[in-house]
Amino acid sequence: MVVSKGGLYRRFFKRPMDFVLSLLAIIVLSPVFLIVAILVRTKLGSPVLFRQKRPGLNEEIFEMYKFRSMTSEKDANGDLLPDSIRLTKFGRILRSTSLDELPGLLNILKGDMSIIGPRPLAVQYLPYYNHEEKTRHSVRPGLSGLAQINGRNTATWEQRFYYDIQYVKKITFILDIKIICQTLLKAVKRSDIGERGIDAPIDFDQYRKKK
Repeated sequence: MVVSKGGLYRRFFKRPMDFVLSLLAIIVLSPVFLIVAILVRTKLGSPVLFRQKRPGLNEEIFEMYKFRSMTSEKDANGDLLPDSIRLTKFGRILRSTSLDELPGLLNILKGDMSIIGPRPLAVQYLPYYNHEEKTRHSVRPGLSGLAQINGRNTATWEQRFYYDIQYVKKITFILDIKIICQTLLKAVKRSDIGERGIDAPIDFDQYRKKK
């Protein structure tokens, strides 16, 4: 059996590279982790980490980590207020700079995620993917991906899935390096940022139900 260069990278080198780079990043960025954690605890309270179940490789469910970016304010009935109200100025800064994503490096170290891959979306979306869209789960989800450098949160669902599927088909070392570099550039420029429930597309399950 002949394995392409891209296939060799995907099967034998991508995971070890993820492990080494995430470990180095955690060590180098540990002061940033500490500072952000203290700021989150001071400005937003506990818990410092936001944890949520997401589907990973082969749709296996894992717990994804982020720094918390919203308050826990509730209405008179005890229900959480809308995201647009609970998302503070500090929370917007965390998201726009992608600092809220730093704990995702722990997911990469554990093997739940990859540095580059389709973003892990909500578990509730699983019943609404078509056959082609499901191929995004044939690889580990990523901290960033091809969709994130081509519109990030402002892209439509069709655009996001197009780029996710293209990535799965074309995984190579060079492509991953290009995406890493462009992700860092976008984070510095704070470009293509949309907030869930505010100016980003509606939740995918609701979107698919309307079609």
